Amino acid sequence: MGGDFSSKLELEHAAVVAGFPSPADDYKHERLDFNRDYIRHPEASFYGDVTGDSMKDAGIFDGDKVIIDRAVQAHDGSIVVAFWNGEFTMKYLDLTHKSEGYVELRPANKDYPVFRVEAGDNFEVWGVVVHLIRTFERF
Repeated sequence: MGGDFSSKLELEHAAVVAGFPSPADDYKHERLDFNRDYIRHPEASFYGDVTGDSMKDAGIFDGDKVIIDRAVQAHDGSIVVAFWNGEFTMKYLDLTHKSEGYVELRPANKDYPVFRVEAGDNFEVWGVVVHLIRTFERF
């Protein structure tokens, strides 16, 4: 196989196998375009910097970035960025108690409490986390 595979990853969109790269990847010439590939609603999408470890068991760690889409409809089990009683938080949305008059925001870390959101609370699902970005090498 010709070429340096690591430099190809910077320039092309290619499937990456955890073993050996496919020789067919030498013939791909599509440029990376994160807006095309990951942003469905550009006017409603934002990056968020993750701080804390309340979502660590979902694979979201302190220092990660998430892409939040405000145009995506949240459903039961979505990871959301919610505004609740004056603060933003990222948690799983649990709608199983909606008929009982409340919803829950659930962390992905047993060391954190579940938040019970009552009907009178200042609450809004601000957006849905649709992608995770993790940096392995700092430049």
